Amino acid sequence: MSLIVHKYGGTSMGSTERIKNVAKRVAKWHRAGFQMVVVPSAMSGETNRLIGLAKEIQAEPDPRELDMLCCTGEQASVALLAMALKAEGLDAISFSGWQVPIKTDSSHTKARIESIDDTRVKAALNAGKVVIITGFQGIDDAGNQTTLGRGGSDTSAVAIAAAMGAAECLIYTDVDGVYTTDPRVVPEARRMRVVSFEEMLEMASLGSKVLQIRSVEFAGKYRVPTRVLSSLTDPMMSLDEEKVSGTLITFEDDEHMEQAVVSGIAFNRDEAKVTIRGVPDKPGVAYQILGQVAEANIDVDMIIQNQGSDGTTDFTFTVHRNEFNKTMDLLKNKIQGSVGAREVAGDTNVCKVSIVGIGMRSHVGVASLMFKTLSEEGINIQMISTSEIKVSVLIDDKYMELAVRALHKAFGLEKEAA
Repeated sequence: MSLIVHKYGGTSMGSTERIKNVAKRVAKWHRAGFQMVVVPSAMSGETNRLIGLAKEIQAEPDPRELDMLCCTGEQASVALLAMALKAEGLDAISFSGWQVPIKTDSSHTKARIESIDDTRVKAALNAGKVVIITGFQGIDDAGNQTTLGRGGSDTSAVAIAAAMGAAECLIYTDVDGVYTTDPRVVPEARRMRVVSFEEMLEMASLGSKVLQIRSVEFAGKYRVPTRVLSSLTDPMMSLDEEKVSGTLITFEDDEHMEQAVVSGIAFNRDEAKVTIRGVPDKPGVAYQILGQVAEANIDVDMIIQNQGSDGTTDFTFTVHRNEFNKTMDLLKNKIQGSVGAREVAGDTNVCKVSIVGIGMRSHVGVASLMFKTLSEEGINIQMISTSEIKVSVLIDDKYMELAVRALHKAFGLEKEAA
C-alpha cells in the first residue's frame, strides 16, 4: 500500500466541526487503500494565545519553557483528531514529536530536524492504524521538547514524508493552491497546476506565504512530491478529483512541468534600504561594513556598491523592516566612524517585486521586458538583484500593486501555459 502524508493547517483544525471534516477526508483516503500519516497544526489562533499568555508572565519568555508551552497546542490537535477518526470507525493513534521520536538540535523556538526514527510509526501503520503526529515539534539530545518556528508543521510533514518514503505529501490549507501572484492584488491571478521546487523556493523566500521555506528545501532535497490544496472543499469529493486538485510542487524534469518563461510574481513589503555614503574606496571595505552587520545577527538581502570618482564609494543594502532601526543605530554609532564614511541614510518606504521562472535559463530579454514594463508605468528602480531563475527590483512601496499588476499582464500570466 502507498503511504500518503496529510498536513492540515490551523484553519483546517479551527473548530470541532472542521476537525470532524478532516477525519472524514482522512478516512476516505484510508478506505481507498492508502496508509495514512497525518500531521496537524494547533487549532487556529492557539499558538498566538499561548505566546500571549507567556508574555503576560515574562516579557521575554524563556525559550525552553516557551517550547514546552507551545507544544501543547499540537498535542490537543492530534488527540482530538484521533478521537474524530475513532468516531468514524477507524483505528487511530496519536504521537507527540518526542514519542516518534523526531530528533532536533537544541535551538529552542527555531530548532532544526536532525533525524526521524520511524520504527514506532511503521509498526502502527502495519497494524492498520491511521497515525497522527504533532507538527512543529521534536526533542533534542537532552530530552527537551523543541519547536521548529512558525509554520514548522509544513516542515514536519515533509520531513516525515521524506523519512518514510511517502508517495506524496499533501499540504491542506485555506487556499486552493499556489497562484501566479496574490489574487488579492491581481484578481486575474491563475492557480498553477504544477510548479518546480526551485521556483517554489524562490517564491517562498521572496514573500509568498503559502509554504514555509524549510519545508520546500526538504521536499526538493529528498525529492518528495508535495501538493498544496484546500481543506475547505467537500471532504467527500471523489478521490480522483482530489488527487489532481491544488498545485503539485515537483521536479524540473517532470514531464508535467509547465514550460512558462515566468511562472509567478512575488513581492515583499517587509524591506528597508540603508545607504552608507562617502566610504573610502579600498579593498576590504565591504567586509568592514557587512562583517559587523552579520555579527549583530542582521540578515542582508540586496547589495549595491557604486564606485565614485573621488576615491570614495556609496554602499547600499536592504534588511528586514523590523531590523531597520537596529541597523541604522549600528551604522551611525559604530560603523560610520570606523570606516570613515561621510553619512548614513535610510528608507523604509520600499518594497521588493520579483519575477520567477525556470524558463529564464533558456530565454533572453526577460529582464529587459520587466524593466520596460516598469518604465512605462513611471516606476523608478532603486536596486536590482538576479539569479538564474529570478529578477528582483526594489521600488517605492506606493507603486507595489501597480508594478505587480503590470508585470502579471506583461508576461501573460493570466493565461494557461501551453
